[in-house]
Amino acid sequence: MSSNLFWIVPIASILALVFAWIFFKSMMKESEGTERMATIANHVRKGAMAYLKQQYKVVGMVFIVLTIIFSVMAYFKLQNSWVPFAFLTGGIFSGLAGFFGMKTATYASARTANAAQKSLNSGLKVAFRSGAVMGLVVVGLALLDISLWFIILDHFIPFIQDDPGHKLVVITTTMLTFGMGASTQALFARVGGGIFTKAADVGADLVGKVEAGIPEDDPRNPATIADNVGDNVGDVAGMGADLYESYAGSVLATAALGAAAFLSLGPAMQFKGVLAPMLIAAVGTILSIIGIFAVKTKEDATQKNLLDALSRGINLSSILIVVFSWIILKILNLQDASGNPIVWNIWASIVIGLITGIIIGKTTEYFTSEAYKPTQNIASNAQTGPATVIISGLGTGMLSTAIPVLTIVVGTMLAYMTASGWNLSNMSMGLYGIGIAAVGMLSTLGITLATDAYGPIADNAGGNAEMSGLGPEVRKRTDALDSLGNTTAATGKGFAIGSAALTALALLASYIEELKIGLIRIGETTMQVADATVNTAEATLLDFMVHYGVHLMNPKVLMGIFIGSMMAFMFCGLTMTAVGRAAGKMVDEVRRQFREIKGILEGKAEPDYAQCVEISTKGAQSEMMVPSFLAIIAPVVTGLIFGVAGVMGLLVGGLGAGFVLAIFMANSGGAWDNAKKYIESGAYGGKGSDAHKAAVIGDTVGDPFKDTSGPSLNILIKLMSMVSIVMAGLTVSFSLF
Repeated sequence: MSSNLFWIVPIASILALVFAWIFFKSMMKESEGTERMATIANHVRKGAMAYLKQQYKVVGMVFIVLTIIFSVMAYFKLQNSWVPFAFLTGGIFSGLAGFFGMKTATYASARTANAAQKSLNSGLKVAFRSGAVMGLVVVGLALLDISLWFIILDHFIPFIQDDPGHKLVVITTTMLTFGMGASTQALFARVGGGIFTKAADVGADLVGKVEAGIPEDDPRNPATIADNVGDNVGDVAGMGADLYESYAGSVLATAALGAAAFLSLGPAMQFKGVLAPMLIAAVGTILSIIGIFAVKTKEDATQKNLLDALSRGINLSSILIVVFSWIILKILNLQDASGNPIVWNIWASIVIGLITGIIIGKTTEYFTSEAYKPTQNIASNAQTGPATVIISGLGTGMLSTAIPVLTIVVGTMLAYMTASGWNLSNMSMGLYGIGIAAVGMLSTLGITLATDAYGPIADNAGGNAEMSGLGPEVRKRTDALDSLGNTTAATGKGFAIGSAALTALALLASYIEELKIGLIRIGETTMQVADATVNTAEATLLDFMVHYGVHLMNPKVLMGIFIGSMMAFMFCGLTMTAVGRAAGKMVDEVRRQFREIKGILEGKAEPDYAQCVEISTKGAQSEMMVPSFLAIIAPVVTGLIFGVAGVMGLLVGGLGAGFVLAIFMANSGGAWDNAKKYIESGAYGGKGSDAHKAAVIGDTVGDPFKDTSGPSLNILIKLMSMVSIVMAGLTVSFSLF
């Protein structure tokens, strides 16, 4: 029965990809509008594809080098021989998710602007269904990759009669390594895309809006096309790769924990524990498709009406997954060591994960939406200049961390306790509960990502409308869709960050399982635990903690915590300064064109858009390398110097500091952006006022916060965990201390 249920996973993946194709073809049937609209869209499309082609060349070389390293490790028995191939497919599928999403977005922007000429609902429908292509491609490709690898490894990895549970443990921990491929690709995509888009955005805003006093997305601004290209490469391709690895990582980590938690209960029950997160993700994908069809609004919709329209689809999918996850668990009939059913225990963890995600999302919405006081207060502070805008935005971001952090704390504890049967010592089952809570949070990613990906499409549609000279009514509609997109994007980042925290905790436990396999692979069949000698294959998580001295009185753990905490800030510092350098070059270029190309500001001469795209591309490609490599190298070096205890400290420190810092940066940036849009809607003097200029400066500070450094942090957290898992064999074989 259970083996037959597995086929729901590949079927759901194919269904998601089919509906993504249907939505894409439906969008392509819409008109791009006037010749001017089509020309502008084509400029953006060419620029985005040229950038992505260049980025994939650079990332491809990095993947070749890493694959060679993993192959050498496999040759010397420091890693499973399947790892190089799993790593490659993870990166390829993650890159494909970003590519397909961006291709759709670049075709959808002009069509959304044209549809907005008819009605707000028409514009929302085109933009949202196009965003749904991204959501469904991400979950479809992730489930397809998981399904294929499970089938391949199940066929080739031998069954050991004396140790029947070993096979699933090896399969699931090997599959985790394609998560490293996805995380590596995602980090390059997020960092590179984030630097590109924010360099263009800051340059366009500071010179165009503040100095020249021309509207946003004005065709006279040389950086406008680069800004629109950036929305696609950063907020679509980068985000798609990011959430692909979040989604795949949560399912894979939980499957690995299931293999360990149910190891002693026999192969049949162990398989059910591995299958549960895959099935929940698969059914959540199908339910996301249903939720997508529920999103629509009326023509005279307010910002709240638009939010309600998107919430309707998400809420429907969430309610349905609560019901269907219980049915799945009931069919699987999971049991504990005493033969008692634990369906309600695991189901409670899933519900807790969903509720945790919803609370984080609602908190993000409150602190970043112009419909609420925090953002309105930032806008009010713009009346006294940019300094007070920046101060109030920083304060708002810091305050916004409290509820998400407390929610994760409570959610993690409840997920652990319910899954473990309120028994703190039942660690393996408790950690499985935390992992499956992360799966619950991301189970409806198909639609939650659609609400996120729709934002950049709406933003580009507004740019196209402005550059094409469409009427003020159209721009008003696209601005409404864009403002909503800022809030949904911030909410999506909240989900990604929250799931990263839960997944990273699950990956800590998976790291121990990989250590166990690494020790067995190099011939260490026994280990010393206090005064006793324990078989490595039978050692528990606590045995490993004792053996490697993973406790707060061990200086290696404390040093690791400090290094991990530093990594979060150093990473943000590198990416922020990278945006600053690239933006500086963009500002110089826009000023040069205004100065040297006569007739630009009068609309008599066309700016050199291509030069601005080239500046952003070169800046992104060169600047993304150091922070990305740092994330890969830090766990390896820490492991070689301080061993397992140091690595555990590094991962804990990186998770603690990175999680809080990511929320702060994402929410500050989102609030600054929407405060600017609140003023542009007519508050405090509207566009062109001193308050507006102050808000624009606040927004430029927030741009790298919310679109470069902040969203990259959740990838950093998981990538360091993934690298640690892949390098576990090296760590147990060689360490100085």
